[in-house]
Amino acid sequence: MSATDLVSRELMRHVLVGPPLRLATRLAVEGREHVPPRGALIVASNHLSFIDSIVIPLASGRQVHFLGKAEYFQGTGLRGAVVRWFHSAAGTIPVDRADPRAAAGSLELAEEVLRRGDAFGVYPEGTRSPDGRLHRGRTGVARMALATGATVVPCAVIGTDKVQPPGSNGFRPAKVTVRFGPPVDVDSLKETHQKAALLRAVTDAVMDAIGALSGQERSGLYASDVKARHTSPSP
Repeated sequence: MSATDLVSRELMRHVLVGPPLRLATRLAVEGREHVPPRGALIVASNHLSFIDSIVIPLASGRQVHFLGKAEYFQGTGLRGAVVRWFHSAAGTIPVDRADPRAAAGSLELAEEVLRRGDAFGVYPEGTRSPDGRLHRGRTGVARMALATGATVVPCAVIGTDKVQPPGSNGFRPAKVTVRFGPPVDVDSLKETHQKAALLRAVTDAVMDAIGALSGQERSGLYASDVKARHTSPSP
């Protein structure tokens, strides 16, 4: 990390974003002792709001990189410059979601972050929950963990959907809690599963841990399928 990036990160965390966000959300952090202060780390969380990617790094005490839309870095004028600075300082990794090749390469981008010993945040549901339930996990989190040997810490965000309700661009003061759990024991699963079964076993273990932390109802379905049902026109 360059000196400029470090200054931007600290300015955002300790002056411009961190203090007002902590105040507005009365941010409570539980289980931070489970977050290793250094080394390759995957923070696997449920996903309720855009601000999840802001409060998780604040709560963890580490810079946690997330994938983000390439459009965040393509704006013009003063607003575009501010948005670019914010996401650069936050460690957002731009991905063109309209390009299937770029989307497919997102796992490689994540693995690069992990191999240099940094932290990467992932939402195994693949998208924000459309109904507040915890949905079935995609196996990308398992692929990253197995490919890099990174520690996988489950995380639950609670209340961020009240700060920024679905479909809203505004923010409302509301209580937010971030809970971290003990690392998922990937090694023990490697002893009893192989190949596709191992990917699913690791993913399910991660989702079970997230569910225990969040207390959300489980749906057993993929969030994208649930979202498609909610948005499809009535016959």
